[in-house]
Amino acid sequence: MNPIATFRAEGKDRFGVVTPDGIVDLTADFAPRFPGLKEVVEAGALNELALAAKDRDADFSEDQVTWLPPIANPEKLICIGVNYPDRNAEYKDGQPQPKYPSMFVRFPRSFVGHKTPLVRPPESEQLDYEGEIVIVIGKAGRRIPQENAYDHIAALSLANEGTIRDWVFHAKFNVTQGKNWDRSGSIGPWLVPFKDGAQLDDIELVTRVNGEVRQKDRTSRMMFDFRYIISYVSTFTTLVPGDVILCGTPTGAGARQNPPVWLKPGDVIEVEAEGVGRLVNGVEDELC
Repeated sequence: MNPIATFRAEGKDRFGVVTPDGIVDLTADFAPRFPGLKEVVEAGALNELALAAKDRDADFSEDQVTWLPPIANPEKLICIGVNYPDRNAEYKDGQPQPKYPSMFVRFPRSFVGHKTPLVRPPESEQLDYEGEIVIVIGKAGRRIPQENAYDHIAALSLANEGTIRDWVFHAKFNVTQGKNWDRSGSIGPWLVPFKDGAQLDDIELVTRVNGEVRQKDRTSRMMFDFRYIISYVSTFTTLVPGDVILCGTPTGAGARQNPPVWLKPGDVIEVEAEGVGRLVNGVEDELC
């Protein structure tokens, strides 16, 4: 099935199906039922969109649109930290694997879409990258058993969970202020409808900066797999359609280079995963 994207064209936010020839705009076809892809996910209608685009000509080429994060207004954006063995080993605290996952939340305003530059603020030069797999919840649930977890996934995407690294260390017990700078991260380029576990269980995740591989690992090595993440998170909060979960980054972020290498204007970051796509962003300084 072709991926489904949110984008801006001709001054209007739209959604549609991405084909090899361009994007089929389905906004008019499905309004007012679905103002955006969150509502499509809530209705379980991703397949309906895909069928509606069949045998239709593209309305826009990819260079005619501004890509937006696929889910514009999720109720929750939940991030899982330190979820690959080599990433955990960076902490050198003698703990081979924590008992529970590290977690934090992000605000929608902290993300841009595919091919939109990440923004480096004047307060810090330590803008860093973190490539991650994203799952989008399609079916609500609380205390979801692991064996049923995949029934609650609607779609997959990618994230560059951009971080202002020195601000992560401003406080003793949280990383919130380093993780929520406006337009510091990205999600996209689109949603890939989820069908079965083969799309997630053992896929390669790679992050490149200016063509150089910086991060590379496989999801089969995650310390807390996707089923566990859904079950664990839903224990303390109800997951609802459109919720977005970022599932952790491999080792190799700029902070772990020797010496550290921070993102700067002109850099190009690519996050790629098998069967999901390739998320690309540049970097620019914030204009104050």
